[in-house]
Amino acid sequence: MSVTVKRDLRTGRPLWLDQRLPSIATHELKRKISCDVLVVGAGISGAIIAESLSDAGLQTVIVDRRGPVRGSTPASTALLQYEIDTPLSHLSERIGLDRAERIWRRSRLAVDALRERTRVLGIKAGEATRDSLYLSGNVLDAEGLAREVDARRRAGFEVSFLRPAEVLEQYGIKGRSAIVGRDNYMADPRLLAAGYLNAAIKRGAKLYAPVEVTAVEPSKSGVIVSTSAGAEIDCKSLVMATGYEMLKGIPRKGNKIISTWVIATKAQPRKIWPTGCIIWEAADPYLYIRTTPQGHIVCGGEDAEIADADERDALNAEKTERLVEKLGTLLPMIDPAADYSWSGSFGDSSTGTPTIGPIPRMPNCYAAMGYGGNGITFSMMAGQMLRGMITGTGDPDSDLVSFSRKF
Repeated sequence: MSVTVKRDLRTGRPLWLDQRLPSIATHELKRKISCDVLVVGAGISGAIIAESLSDAGLQTVIVDRRGPVRGSTPASTALLQYEIDTPLSHLSERIGLDRAERIWRRSRLAVDALRERTRVLGIKAGEATRDSLYLSGNVLDAEGLAREVDARRRAGFEVSFLRPAEVLEQYGIKGRSAIVGRDNYMADPRLLAAGYLNAAIKRGAKLYAPVEVTAVEPSKSGVIVSTSAGAEIDCKSLVMATGYEMLKGIPRKGNKIISTWVIATKAQPRKIWPTGCIIWEAADPYLYIRTTPQGHIVCGGEDAEIADADERDALNAEKTERLVEKLGTLLPMIDPAADYSWSGSFGDSSTGTPTIGPIPRMPNCYAAMGYGGNGITFSMMAGQMLRGMITGTGDPDSDLVSFSRKF
């Protein structure tokens, strides 16, 4: 029996599957092995974490029950923003000004680190730096956006407030105020994950798949992990990076599984709005929109608190139609017809922030739960933080994302 919750994570054909992945060296696990750290999960989170830990000099092993980059990673839209789903002005009211500013700043650092690390490693993943356009909605109206601008500027972020006439003139979008955020990031999530996995493997990490973990026995001296094939892995530290199929019995800290739907249009580079910025809404649920280097427009949203895959998939046609309609209304200059459509299960949290760190009552076991709308940004945050936790150097912001935090 698997120690993680199994889910049907996605349905449909994501745009990213058109791109051929580079080969990723994968091995069968037939015997007992030992290592410094075992990373369970070979999606984007596991890839970034494994690369970071192997770079720290730790003997790293990665296992995955499906194979590399076959879970929810291909369903991601990979809008790699520092802007957390919960507005800074709202988050400050919920968890306090100091803590809210700290987690927002750390999110900014994670985006910058991801961009820089990807460049240093020479990974080519259709990556691009883009500003973001955050449109007024039912969560923040024009006055709310103005307060949000003040909150972000106080925290040190460079942003601009645009009135409806300016949004119309600059982006062709009618009737909305907006905040412009600077230097966010986007990429092909499959190519990004493959690049980080291969960087870790080149450094000596080993990837075994398919491997299903059936038992975890933690102790003060290390962790023994059993697999369905009868093999054992003896590791000093264990990291659960299984995305939205988390370890059974792990505290949830307000996390929940939701469903999201995504479409991608045909390539239409001549119709892209000025700057090709990321667009999203201060609304619940909200649209999120990006472009690809070829000029496709990727639009997701219509999120719903649905964890069951059959229930999610029964809404695919209806949700696709709604996304096409909303995209065409918001951006009348483009052709919103869906050439691709898919749905996926993702995690959300009550504050839009992740949970990263030691798992309670499981010595030497750690979790990276990148729940919230900034999944890949939080993956990089997890890679940085877990490196410090496992090597013993620590991390100054670990209290913001720990299982023991008070929010």
